[in-house]
Amino acid sequence: PWLFRQMIKAVIFDLGNTIVPFDFKRGYAVMERRCGIPAAEIPKRIGATDLVVRFESGQVDSRAFVAELCGILDLDMSFEEFRDVWFSIFLPRTLISREWLEALGARYPLVLLSNTNPLHFEMLEANYPILGLFERRVLSNEVGAMKPAPVIYERAVALAGCQPSECFFTDDVEAYVEGARRCGIDAVQFHGEAQVQGELRARGVVW
Repeated sequence: PWLFRQMIKAVIFDLGNTIVPFDFKRGYAVMERRCGIPAAEIPKRIGATDLVVRFESGQVDSRAFVAELCGILDLDMSFEEFRDVWFSIFLPRTLISREWLEALGARYPLVLLSNTNPLHFEMLEANYPILGLFERRVLSNEVGAMKPAPVIYERAVALAGCQPSECFFTDDVEAYVEGARRCGIDAVQFHGEAQVQGELRARGVVW
């Protein structure tokens, strides 16, 4: 539609299940074998605490997180071993191509906006070179807040260097898309690279 033409000046991407796919069940299966708690029960036990929220909003460091989580699950694992299990949730193939992201980034500022933690992000950065295309990053553990808190979107807009309405954001979680929209950002739920490309083309974005 002509109303969209020339409006988008920056593109903001979520990370997990938008760029890099993940499945927590892969990690829970390994933990089950080590602690005897059924894999389906593990996320319930973790979710009954605020540990992940504290970790992803920067209130506890990686070693304290691992120690506390192992205590919750009665899990006997070294920090290094747990780190590998915690990272095993990520799948090798990215959901968007490096070639497209490079072409898009040549014309528009790219911003990464993620609820994440240092344990995951350090290993993601080391294993997924595509993340090197994002010089502008808003990570929840560094901001001290998680999506859908307004402050995290405001930080992304500030890094983008334009108005909220001039930013396009995509995330696989509908609640986080809605959070972005409440901040005035043009946001859509992620359903695949082709779908997002279509949304951007409709807004006059070219690459």
